[in-house]
Order: sequence, then structure tokens, then C-alpha cells
Amino acid sequence: MNTYVTGQTIKKLREAKGLTQSDLADRIGVSSKAVSKWETAKGLPDISLLEPISRALGVSVSELLSGNTVVNKNISSNILFSKFYVCPVCGNIIHATGESVISCCGITLPPLEAEDTDEDHTVTIEPVEDEKFITVKHPMTKSHFISFLAYVTSDKVHFVKLYPEGNAETRMQFRGRGYLYLYCNKHGLMKIRV
Repeated sequence: MNTYVTGQTIKKLREAKGLTQSDLADRIGVSSKAVSKWETAKGLPDISLLEPISRALGVSVSELLSGNTVVNKNISSNILFSKFYVCPVCGNIIHATGESVISCCGITLPPLEAEDTDEDHTVTIEPVEDEKFITVKHPMTKSHFISFLAYVTSDKVHFVKLYPEGNAETRMQFRGRGYLYLYCNKHGLMKIRV
């Protein structure tokens, strides 16, 4: 049942919307008996009804299938809640200003969890004119490299893509306090507070 909509989900969403079983049935063109069967786990809605059900309940199809509704809380638009996603198939890098449902190459991507940098990923930050010169002590071979650096503050993201056989270094302007993220294709996402 985890891969299809459950009756409990339909009931929870229907009640949250203030609809009766008859109201929902009328909105999607089925009998109230059909809705009752779904909610008591004596039947499942036909796949062709997923879009009409989700529209009637005011959720997306993915929310209907997962049972988790997404509420836009817009937590002060704080970019410090940024999440990074990397596709293991094509290497696509996606940045979101909060947790999202991200899919690439047919795979739903989990958000990367950032660890503190370690001695194998030492970051050096030196002032150069009005910028900072950032160097990561790390090999940059075709099989093991730093893929990107990102400086994130409460209102800005400065993102730099790095490539194998290049240098693990860049210049950035640091304005305000934030985090410097680096992504190693073998060891994952790491961060330091700057």
C-alpha cells in the first residue's frame, strides 16, 4: 500500500477540507459508496481518478500518494535553509531554498546532509582585494574531485562549479555571515561557518 494512495490519506485530507464522503464523490463523479470503500480499505480508487481526487482535496498527486501534504510556511525566506541535491546518474546539481521533492533521471533525490569539513577536505580562505580566495586541499582526479563550492547567507547564494583535473579553488565575495559548502563526489556534502 505504500506505493499507492491509502484510504486513511483520503479520509484525512477529505476531513481537513471539511468535505463529506458525498461531497467528495460529487466532485469526482463517483458514488459515495466508492469513497466509503476506499476509506475503509475495502477497495482502491482507479488510477484515472488520482488527478480528480487530488484536485478535489487541494493537494498534488505526489502529496496524495505519499500522504504528506506540503504547507508553504515560507520561513522568513531564509536561504540558510538551503538544500542541495546531486543526481547519481548524470551529476546534475540542484539547489533549493528548502526541502523539496526533486527528481532527475527518473530518480527522486534525497537532500544532501552536510557534515563538518575534515582533515581530508581542508579549506583555506585568504583575503585577495575585496574578495576571498578559497582553496580546498583535495585531489581533483576524474574519479575523485570537488564538484562545487557554494557560499550561502540568509539572503544570497554564490555557487561555483568545479571540474575534475582542474583546481579546487575559486574567488568569492563574502558579505555577512553564512556557510561555505563543498561537495566531494566520494564523501558528500561538507560545510564550514564563515
